[in-house]
Amino acid sequence: MAVDSFPAKARKISTNIGAHYVDNARKLPWRSPPGGDLPDPYHVWLSEIMLQQTTVGAVKSYFEKFTDRWPTVQDLATAEEADVLAAWAGLGYYARARNLHKCAVYVTEKLDGIFPQKESELLKLPGVGAYTAAAIAAIAFGERAVVVDANIERLVARLFVIDTPLPKGKADIRRAMDAITPRRGAGDFAQACMDMGATICTSKNPKCDICPVQKQCAAHAAGNMEYYPVKPPKKAKPVRRARFFWIEQQGKILLSTRPSKGMLAGMRGLPDDGWAAGNDGHMKPPIAGEWLVHDNIVQHSFTHFSLEVDLAVYQEQKIVTNKDDNIWWALDDIAEAGLPTLFVKAVKWKLKEEK
Repeated sequence: MAVDSFPAKARKISTNIGAHYVDNARKLPWRSPPGGDLPDPYHVWLSEIMLQQTTVGAVKSYFEKFTDRWPTVQDLATAEEADVLAAWAGLGYYARARNLHKCAVYVTEKLDGIFPQKESELLKLPGVGAYTAAAIAAIAFGERAVVVDANIERLVARLFVIDTPLPKGKADIRRAMDAITPRRGAGDFAQACMDMGATICTSKNPKCDICPVQKQCAAHAAGNMEYYPVKPPKKAKPVRRARFFWIEQQGKILLSTRPSKGMLAGMRGLPDDGWAAGNDGHMKPPIAGEWLVHDNIVQHSFTHFSLEVDLAVYQEQKIVTNKDDNIWWALDDIAEAGLPTLFVKAVKWKLKEEK
């Protein structure tokens, strides 16, 4: 990475990316047009939390659902956490939803419903890390902040052939992004770089022929664009085993509320055997009786492990259970239960198996 070439190269990169964005910006429900009025901070914050480790395509409908139901941060703060978790179901990484609600309560009760403008103050909010704080400061408030998401990481690593493997290479990438971030319009520039990474400077088969900074890209000059960013070798994920339990009567299915800590905390789901990221489940059913076990009906991948799920179906008519966390839910309305994707897969398998 030739640091002495940054000033001239940086100006050209900033100018070209900015000009490209004016004509090619993606139209997203949380955005303002390039050069337009600053967007609602609530919308920026909500979208950035949703977009963590999730695609734009997946987030659009959730963003619209949330803003229709809770138009302001104060509305979200008054919601029940269980309702927020249910509305979030399917987006994954559920700690984000719990922090989303905590943050809404904090902003409403401690800050009179007003998001702070400064990056340093935004970092104090629940669930807001370095990237999210910089993004909100730049996009919602026009502050000069250095924004680096996965798309920007890839774009910048290629522009400057930063070959230090991630995660160590993140520091070099951030310094390079700092060098090309303009004093004014940092929010538009960050979004322009995000768009570049999402639509042109893609992981595979980048569209270099239409890239506005092709001539400034050191990786393109060397013909090895896909080499960057350099990632460490992938570790094999451990495989855990779990068993879910299907108890049905009179068109209703028994659900339970998961513990307040751990995987999928506080969510509704099928009763299970206590599986966790660090251990297999114990396979023991919640009530005595005859069970028909279907082996390995669901395979689900989490960030750090994979889960193979058996489904045990209760075969007897008499059901004796009085646990406080039991919920009888109409199967016809199961889509409204807000089940995490893992449990949705199991329910779909069972309903399909019955046909």
